[in-house]
Amino acid sequence: MLIKILGKGCKKCALLEENTKKALQELGIEATIEKVTDIDEIANLGVLQTPGLIVDGKIKLAGKIATTQKIKKLLS
Repeated sequence: MLIKILGKGCKKCALLEENTKKALQELGIEATIEKVTDIDEIANLGVLQTPGLIVDGKIKLAGKIATTQKIKKLLS
């Protein structure tokens, strides 16, 4: 599983990454997490608001922070 965290490195992006890692650990899922900070690349991926979460090429979140519980639902 490839997970991309999209954002310029702000506090919200860091929280989304932290919640995603926690969700993966609680679910026992191994994944590669890639941070995308380049605005042009983020736009090319189809996300116009950050933070964003892409799982295996599919946009799961854009413009909001998800709780660990919400991310667990998105990954299941």
